[in-house]
Amino acid sequence: MAPKLSEADLAPAFTLTNQDGLAVSLADYAGKRVVVYFYPAALTPGCTTQAVDFSTHREALLEAGLSVVGISPDSPEKLATFKAKEGVRITLLSDPEKETLEAYGAFGKKLLYGKEVEGVIRSTFLIDVDETGNGTIVKALYNVRAKGHVDKLMRDLGV
Repeated sequence: MAPKLSEADLAPAFTLTNQDGLAVSLADYAGKRVVVYFYPAALTPGCTTQAVDFSTHREALLEAGLSVVGISPDSPEKLATFKAKEGVRITLLSDPEKETLEAYGAFGKKLLYGKEVEGVIRSTFLIDVDETGNGTIVKALYNVRAKGHVDKLMRDLGV
């Protein structure tokens, strides 16, 4: 597992497939700020709460100059089903090889119901992407709770 990222670290570049089968890269957000969050699995209670919360606050986040991208190991097809079933209105990306998850330190050992398991570590990053498409970590949050996370993040960012 890659070490955890911190403020001012370079954000690992990525190009992943979205829910519509299209390639999306961090560089696509050149000149912008983007919230990239990692979640274990679409169509599960906690992950649905988080995606719906980000969708509910999408306009306020966009007005604050923030795009939101969710990344999980799910297939693009499962992500498309998730978006349609739950009314998710943010970009969802598929990382079945877990390369981006690992690059961000968002995959590895974690506690699940008191047992150590290997899996996705629910994590959120605020990334400032420069004009050339290179990102810098502004905020790195690991082991976040799904419920209430978006509200807390928005408060912390002054949105």
